[in-house]
Amino acid sequence: MIEELRDIMARLRDPETGCPWDVQQDFRTIAPYTIEEAYEVADAIERDDMAALRDELGDLQLQVVFHARMAEELGAFSLKDVLDGISAKMIRRHPHVFGDGPSPGWEEIKAAERAGSAEDDSALAGVASALPALLRADKLQKRAARTGFDWPDADGALAKVVEEIDEVRDAVSPEHQAEEIGDLLLAVVNWSRKLGIDPEAALRAANAKFEKRFRAMEDMAGDAFAALSLDEKEALWVKAKALQKPSS
Repeated sequence: MIEELRDIMARLRDPETGCPWDVQQDFRTIAPYTIEEAYEVADAIERDDMAALRDELGDLQLQVVFHARMAEELGAFSLKDVLDGISAKMIRRHPHVFGDGPSPGWEEIKAAERAGSAEDDSALAGVASALPALLRADKLQKRAARTGFDWPDADGALAKVVEEIDEVRDAVSPEHQAEEIGDLLLAVVNWSRKLGIDPEAALRAANAKFEKRFRAMEDMAGDAFAALSLDEKEALWVKAKALQKPSS
């Protein structure tokens, strides 16, 4: 079980007899692998591949054990502290299951925890800066909306998207364009939120659709694809799009 994995990691991190690569790592060098493994878990779920999900969950668990081991070596906390902490948090956040309390909203419980423990009392506190930018934009806007800083409806958010498009067009330098493109993306995320659409999931689906159609174009053209004119490639795109339309 997890104790065995903990002991394996301790041996790998042993300065005398462990693995040189594992010994050299620190929190910052391992963090990118942690993020990557989380995405690979999501990918296995998206593909409905249970065998891959089993493997990817194991890889993600390894990341938890790796970080906990490095923290234990510093005297900061142990794997047991991590597990005890999350167990206590789950019980605290579900008083209607583990106690006699009412069933409060999840976000309200988390907000109360932040208010009681964090020095930063902003409504935006705790939104991790390392999140993917699209996901972080959505979370920041949801936090801001809970304070009343929000469009009353989707039409207001759409008007802001149109405004930001005009500002991109009017930008006078590459730096200005980059700033305005960022504002436009933020506005699109906000509009998506007002429509009740998860922008991260929507973009992920759009990526998958684009990839599928582009690969279909390559298959239709074969080795000649790169040499085709833009008009010829556009014609293939239209054909690939028609082939992939769901049947009525």
